[in-house]
Amino acid sequence: MSLTTQSIQKSFCGYQGVYTHHSEITHCEMTFSVYQPEKAEKHDCAVLYYLSGLTCSHENVTVKGGFQKYANEAGVIVVCPDTSPRGTTHPGEHDCYDFGSGAGFYLNAIEPPWNKNYNMYSYVTQELPELIEQNFKADPERTGIFGHSMGGHGALTIGLKNPQKYLSISAFAPIVAPMSTPWGQKAFEGYLGDDKVLWSEFDACELVKRGCLSPNRILIDQGTADDFLEEQLKPQLFVEICKEKNQPLQLRMQQGYDHSYFFISTFMADHIAFHAQILNT
Repeated sequence: MSLTTQSIQKSFCGYQGVYTHHSEITHCEMTFSVYQPEKAEKHDCAVLYYLSGLTCSHENVTVKGGFQKYANEAGVIVVCPDTSPRGTTHPGEHDCYDFGSGAGFYLNAIEPPWNKNYNMYSYVTQELPELIEQNFKADPERTGIFGHSMGGHGALTIGLKNPQKYLSISAFAPIVAPMSTPWGQKAFEGYLGDDKVLWSEFDACELVKRGCLSPNRILIDQGTADDFLEEQLKPQLFVEICKEKNQPLQLRMQQGYDHSYFFISTFMADHIAFHAQILNT
């Protein structure tokens, strides 16, 4: 699979690039960023996928997340895909921030017209990794995943469903129980229809409940001043399920932090170190 380089800049001795390609899964042009540490000039490196939240693209974390310095020190490639297909014009697709454009929820849609393009689960787990492994010095045996909010939901569900591939999982303020939140219910009904069994395939709490577990401890950071904490995020539900099923989990409630990239960038070093400890051993 071929890709087109849109930009590349040297950063902390490595290189931050932005790339586009035509996706056979989303049937549109997709954009993603890749940070290559200095180590990747000569050696295969562990690869870490970061999934962004509602309204975001690859650009938000690439510009605001501050991960490049820490990724170079750890010798880890960081890949940041988009949050939904782009360039499509389905009715209502661009009308609201929490459904459609910028809100793919990292699932494979069942309902038309979304099922033609909105297949972000398969894109993130199949097509994008193949592209990365063909074009960069990424070691497919050392892969981790993390993300923020909707992307935290994506990281948890993708990691839990594919523990043989994603050895490390972390999240910033994730939607852990989307079946029980307004954001998740709206997305699931629109993309998946009324079948709650299908919904449960993309709900981290439900996955752990049925025995989908990570081989390693999961790390979650959550700000106590997050406006979405009580209604949309509900981390305590995930804590309870993980305890019941013996899934190792560290939830860190960070006093005074909100839902923004000021919060994410503050704890980015911790998350890169967490993944590197698992992936580089």
